[in-house]
Amino acid sequence: MKLLTHNMLTSNIIKGVKNGYPLKIAATKVEEREVDYNPEFITRLLPKLDWSAVHKGAVDLNKAEGVPESMMDDYESNEDFLKTAHNILLQVEIIEGNLECPETGRKFPITNGIPNMLLNEDEVSEK
Repeated sequence: MKLLTHNMLTSNIIKGVKNGYPLKIAATKVEEREVDYNPEFITRLLPKLDWSAVHKGAVDLNKAEGVPESMMDDYESNEDFLKTAHNILLQVEIIEGNLECPETGRKFPITNGIPNMLLNEDEVSEK
């Protein structure tokens, strides 16, 4: 699972959870895999992300060195920032571990890079 995917996941469908975001990452196996750098893709992607959640995920993975806490205003023209974003979002991959709801502590396993966000029937909110 990449941090790009993590940025979109929430546990707000659990009974009693109001926000459920961002999920805490407890990784037991992380790999870095080379992905072709495409600055245009990263530039279009960045405004759609919650950068503070990206940074928190990087901290959870001990990969926050060089990752700024907030997205800079001139990111489109900052090649170093775009390469940092590319690396943390697309090249760092969580292979094994858990995602944890920040409100309930409910753990969702990550196995072979795939997060299992399925809930038990008694956990589902009646929204």
